[in-house]
Amino acid sequence: MGDTHRGTSPASRFNVAQAVSGEPSDVPALMRDIGRRARLAARRLAIATADEKNAALRAMAARIRAASAAILAANAEDVAEAQAKGQTPAFLDRLTLNSERLADIADAVESIAALPDPVGRVLAQFERPNGLRIERVATPLGVIGVIFESRPNVTADAGALCLKAGNAAILRTGSESFRTSLAIAEAMGQGLSDAGLPSDAIRLVPTRDRAAVGAMLSGLEGQIDVIVPRGGKSLVARVQDEARVPVFAHLEGICHVFVHAKADLKMAKGIVLNAKMRRTGVCGSAETLLVDRACAATHLKPLVTTLLEAGCAVRGDEATQAADPRVTPATEEDWRTEYLDAIIAVRVVDGLDAAIAHIEAFGSHHTDSIVTDDAAVAERFMAEVDSAIVLHNASTQFADGGEFGFGAEIGIATGRMHARGPVGVEQLTSFKYRIRGSGQIRP
Repeated sequence: MGDTHRGTSPASRFNVAQAVSGEPSDVPALMRDIGRRARLAARRLAIATADEKNAALRAMAARIRAASAAILAANAEDVAEAQAKGQTPAFLDRLTLNSERLADIADAVESIAALPDPVGRVLAQFERPNGLRIERVATPLGVIGVIFESRPNVTADAGALCLKAGNAAILRTGSESFRTSLAIAEAMGQGLSDAGLPSDAIRLVPTRDRAAVGAMLSGLEGQIDVIVPRGGKSLVARVQDEARVPVFAHLEGICHVFVHAKADLKMAKGIVLNAKMRRTGVCGSAETLLVDRACAATHLKPLVTTLLEAGCAVRGDEATQAADPRVTPATEEDWRTEYLDAIIAVRVVDGLDAAIAHIEAFGSHHTDSIVTDDAAVAERFMAEVDSAIVLHNASTQFADGGEFGFGAEIGIATGRMHARGPVGVEQLTSFKYRIRGSGQIRP
C-alpha cells in the first residue's frame, strides 16, 4: 500500500508548530482532504486483523511515552494560556497533564490492545426453513468524528477505541487543549505508521477555526458516518441543531446521589464525598444531593458538614440552610446546573417517589445513585430512574469506561439509540448480515 493511501508522506501530516502559529487559509479544503484520507484509512482498517490493530495500539502507546517531554511542554503552554484567561480551577484540572497522568494515558491506549476484537463477532445465527444460514456480524462504523473540549486525554482514548473497532477517527479539540492534543495525535500517527497502518486513521483537525466544526457536522460530503460530541451545553446544542449525520448524544452530567431513609450514614458520607469531590471536573461528578426527609434529622447535617469541611460550597433549600449557616440559598436553576466545580446543590425530598420525580425533572439521564440498605427500594430506583447509568451504594464517579472494563471510553452516551452509557469498542460497531445458501431462489 503506497504512502498516499497510508498518509505517511510529509505533506499528509500536520506540523504542530505551524498549526499553532498560523491557521490554514482554506478550512473547507483542509477538511475535505482530511475526510478523503480518513475514508481511505477506514477501508484499510475495516480489514485489518486483530494482531495488526493491537500492534498499532502498542506502538502508539510507546510513541506517546517517547514524546512525553514534548507533550508536557505543549500542555504547559495550554495551561498558561487558560490561566491567563481566568479559567476555573476545575477547568484547569481537566486540562492539566503531568507525568503520572500522561503515563496513565499511554497505559490506557495499551490496555485497549488486550480487549477482545469487537469486529467480526457473530451476534446471532440461525437457519431458515429453506436452508439459508444467516449470521449477524459486527462491523466497523467507518469514519467517526469526535468533537470535544478541554480534556486532552480524549485524543488518545477516542483515537485508540476507534482504531480497535476498525474505524478511522477525525478529532476536533477545543482551543484550550489545542497544543496538547496536537502533540498527542502526532505521536499516535507515528505509532500507526510504525505498525504499518495508515497514519490518517487518527487525525486531529489542525485548526482552531470554528468553521471546522461546521464542516464535520455537515458530514464532509459523506465521509463522516457518525459524530460523537463531548462537551458542554453550547457544543451539544450546536451539534444537535446542525448535524447532518447520526449523533451519539452526550448531554451534560447533572448527576444525583439520593440518600434514602434506610441509608447507612457512614457509607452515605463516604459515597457523597467521593461522588462530589474526587474530581469535580468530570462528567460523573455529583451535582445534586437529595436527602430523604425521613432521615434528615440524623443524616442531613453530617452530610453537609462533610462536604463543607472538604472545601465544597453547598447551596440548599430551606431545610438544608437550617442545618448549617454556611449553606447558601439554592434557586431552581441550581437543580439543573452542572457545576464541574466544588459546588453542590442539596435538597430534602419526601421519599423515593419525590427523589425520582426530581431526577426526572432536572436530571440529564447521565448517572444517578441511591444509598440505601433497603434492597426493594434500590431495585425500584434502578428500574424507574431513566438514566444511562444507575448505581446502588456506589459513587457516581464510577461513570467511566475504564471502570466498566472497557479500557477507556469516548464519552457517556445519554440518548436511547444504539449506544448508551460508556461508549467503548463494542458501541463503535454496527453489523451486517451474512447469508450462505446452496442455490436457493425465491418463489
